[in-house]
Amino acid sequence: MTSFSDAALAATARMRALFPPTPLLRNAHLSDRYGAEIWLKREDLSPVRSYKIRGAFNAMRKTRAAEPDQNRFVCASAGNHAQGVAHACRHFGVRGTIFMPVTTPQQKIMKTKVFGGDAVEITLTGDYFDDTLTAAQTYCAEIGGHFLAPFDDPDVIEGQASVSVEVLDQLGRAPDLIVLPVGGGGLSAGATRYLSETAPKTGLRLVEPAGGASLRAALAAGEPVTLPKVDNFVDGAAVARIGTQTWDALRDTDLAHVLVAPEDRICATLIEMLNVEGIVLEPAGALAVDVLPDLAGEIEGKTAVCVTSGGNFDFERLPEVKERAQRFSGVKKYLILRLPQRPGALKEFLGLLGPEDDIARFEYLKKSARNFGSVLIGIETGHAENFPALFARLEAGGFAYQDITGNQALSEFLI
Repeated sequence: MTSFSDAALAATARMRALFPPTPLLRNAHLSDRYGAEIWLKREDLSPVRSYKIRGAFNAMRKTRAAEPDQNRFVCASAGNHAQGVAHACRHFGVRGTIFMPVTTPQQKIMKTKVFGGDAVEITLTGDYFDDTLTAAQTYCAEIGGHFLAPFDDPDVIEGQASVSVEVLDQLGRAPDLIVLPVGGGGLSAGATRYLSETAPKTGLRLVEPAGGASLRAALAAGEPVTLPKVDNFVDGAAVARIGTQTWDALRDTDLAHVLVAPEDRICATLIEMLNVEGIVLEPAGALAVDVLPDLAGEIEGKTAVCVTSGGNFDFERLPEVKERAQRFSGVKKYLILRLPQRPGALKEFLGLLGPEDDIARFEYLKKSARNFGSVLIGIETGHAENFPALFARLEAGGFAYQDITGNQALSEFLI
């Protein structure tokens, strides 16, 4: 019987017909910061700018080998899996039907069309992914096609293991630690199985977004559970339930080795990687880098590989990402100010601002009384330490205010 590691090696070799290994690059900026050897496995530089092409290719290849007459493939995806399937369909010369929610951004639809060309057709149906998935599976059964799951499939898991195969080959040795994101678990399941056979001393640290920590929930419960609510900001990894087959590979994971990344901190990481390193990552692609501060003591003096799993970032989201990054780092706050309705009151308020303080938003909400009005004010500053001093000046000047930066309900309604 072929071992999993041998199967992963074979799958990796077959992929060379489609694309070369993605780069493994030492990052000087992160290495210097953490006193470690930090390497980035750049899956954001694959042909479809994510690792998803690996599992799609391997699953399609093995299906074609087992069923030579099968030339119809179906998937449901609003993102990277769709693009990987489209690229693989074009490579193998088969027909693909890709179901996407009606709410999918046009950018993702167009990229899927570009990768698939005439080999794929896209069907938009359902406002929510569950509806889209049901429609895709029903259609697949009707036409006798093969459904390509995004992660819960042994051939997909085997294909994703090729990331770890390349890491060991490119580094020339086993690293002390590999840090990688978790969504449905395909990438982490493949890495867990491959490294357990080939590099058992290499530690794995898995990262989930705070708003979609389905693996942590499963480990705590002892079985897969469905999260009652998911924050879809990290759309490439925000999964409500870990896969059944991926869970089989991950069920023995130490809960302490599964880290959680807050969405606002991820935004700060995205901005830093873009501005400092010129690397464009999507939110899921930044997860492994984002948790390095949490691992600082563990990785010092060691070699760690972070898998940057995808770079399909829609730049229309950049204003939101910048906003959330500023709020996380403490250099932007929103206040509701009770402003006296008299001449000179606004000038007095402006006179209390520091040299690095800037008004980013000013909006009258209502007059709460004849002599006072409520004003929504957004303030940006150069350093987070400036705000305590500003608040002290406001209080000394008799200005009543409420900091609503951390109030999610008010922020979503007003901002």
